[in-house]
Amino acid sequence: MKNNKLFAVSFLALGTMAGGAFAAEDCGALKIAEFNWASGELMANVDAIILEEGFGCDVELINGGTNTLFASMNEKGEPQIAPELWTNAVREPLAKALEEGSMIKLLDGPITGLGEGWWVTPAFAKDHPEIDTVEKVLEHPEFFPYVEDESKGAFMGCPAGWGCQPANANMFRAFDMEDKGWTLVDPGSAAGLEGAIAKAADRDEYWFGYYWNPTAVVGKYKLVSLPFETEWAGSENWDGCMVKSVDECADPQPSSWTKSEVSTVVTKDVPEIAPAGVLDYLKARVFPGEVMNEMLVYMTDNQAIGEDAAYEFLEKHEDIWTQWVTPEVAEKVKDAL
Repeated sequence: MKNNKLFAVSFLALGTMAGGAFAAEDCGALKIAEFNWASGELMANVDAIILEEGFGCDVELINGGTNTLFASMNEKGEPQIAPELWTNAVREPLAKALEEGSMIKLLDGPITGLGEGWWVTPAFAKDHPEIDTVEKVLEHPEFFPYVEDESKGAFMGCPAGWGCQPANANMFRAFDMEDKGWTLVDPGSAAGLEGAIAKAADRDEYWFGYYWNPTAVVGKYKLVSLPFETEWAGSENWDGCMVKSVDECADPQPSSWTKSEVSTVVTKDVPEIAPAGVLDYLKARVFPGEVMNEMLVYMTDNQAIGEDAAYEFLEKHEDIWTQWVTPEVAEKVKDAL
């Protein structure tokens, strides 16, 4: 099993399910959303292995993006499990589905330390421990000289076309960063953004800009997240201005970054298909952020797919995942590794 993709679906089991209720120990066929980013792939494969080997479920992984897979869950009831759903992207339809009872939110925050925001390289944090908030950094553009005009500080935002690009541009305006001596730098691409971070980190140089967590970049280069002293200015400011184009955001107000909301969500059918232990597992399954970043670095360095990384995690971090299940289930999973 270890070298095969977990795509087994028992159609016989599907037929049997239609005929009656399960005994408490039985588990039927479940489809899991394998979101198309590294942590999403890892989490889906960990869930698949534990549900198959520990609970006897028939599991199929469905790969895709947030909007596509959520729409399928919402309209067709499949996949039934979304391990790492970034809910800001589907806020309104998810709220409606939860209210109507077609979906169930089992867990908020399946990974600790999740979020977007502004970061610095570890060399800066080490050399200037007293400059430890966004607002304090903004008073010191001289530490981050822009390569094309060293009289200005470089703040690296998102590439044009990314969803985070308008928010960074409007945050730049809200904090009057140009007047404070800063230039907003467009990295041009994902590779440009990662390359700038890698270059600075490898040389123990200073870098300041936008990034998000969990990612291999944060884990590999030990980026340091800066807290905002400024409180969040509310959804009207953020949703009504910050995330829109500069032309549509006339008066952006200073604000901390909006909270990233990530949940494990299932369809209403899961409690009928799976035993209570499966739901208990999904409610308890929280990855420590540092461990997740370590696994994402492993995936990058070894060009590992989600299944490979899942086995690596289960073999290396038994102390973590065995806390999510009963000893009996843990032994079944360990026997299969």
